Amino acid sequence: MLKITENEFKLLTELIKKNYGIHLKKEKETLIIGRLHKVLSELGFTTFTEYYKYLVSDKTGHALEVLIDKISTNHTFFMREPEHFYFFRDHLLPYFKSVIKDRDFRLWCAASSTGEEPYTLAMILTDYFEKIVPAWDTKLLATDISQSALSTAKSGIYSKERLEDLPAMWKNKYFLKKDNQNLIITEKIKREVIYRRFNLIDDVFPFKKRFHVIFCRNVMIYFDAATKEQLVNKLYDQLEEGGYLFIGHSESINREASNFKYIKPAVYRKV
Repeated sequence: MLKITENEFKLLTELIKKNYGIHLKKEKETLIIGRLHKVLSELGFTTFTEYYKYLVSDKTGHALEVLIDKISTNHTFFMREPEHFYFFRDHLLPYFKSVIKDRDFRLWCAASSTGEEPYTLAMILTDYFEKIVPAWDTKLLATDISQSALSTAKSGIYSKERLEDLPAMWKNKYFLKKDNQNLIITEKIKREVIYRRFNLIDDVFPFKKRFHVIFCRNVMIYFDAATKEQLVNKLYDQLEEGGYLFIGHSESINREASNFKYIKPAVYRKV
């Protein structure tokens, strides 16, 4: 049975935190062993010390990509925390339609995982803007640290069970039958989402324009206080004046360390 020593756990978790901001506590030892057991076996390693040396000596970045793919939780589903989507649809879209003069609405899903969140937003945007003339640019940016999650998102294939919470109208309008068990999202919606791999703890955010809305939900729960505070301030800088930030309902922002204004649970505004 593969085991991890206290020092090996320390080395590995410090490497993960340094590169991805994810703070893994002592009680996550079993999770790490379980998720990495197959990786070590395939590489022919019998200890985490060997694996750690392999990680830090790999100059291609591929080894770290595999590591974060295995460690990332990527738990999500369509219409997760639905009140956010209703507030976005019923309040924010009418507001931004009235104040944006160049018809360029910019939205970023900063932790897109396997695609359920950005596709939900893309369907909402399409429903709202499809009959408005002149046309609006509503393509949204969706980023994640996990390449395997992004691959799933780009495929747009989901089991019927994963679509159970979606309105029947959406399933009929925006999905096609893939096989007996799965549906695939239409090209019309796929084209509305631009997927990119991006690390939220990078020093530089390379975006040319600020966003009107950022969804960064259920990712900061994996960061320690200092890393979360740094990210919140970066997100603030990436928003237009009057822009909105959505975070997860299990998350919060230290308003004494941020200029965000609290609007409602898990919704903040740059003012």
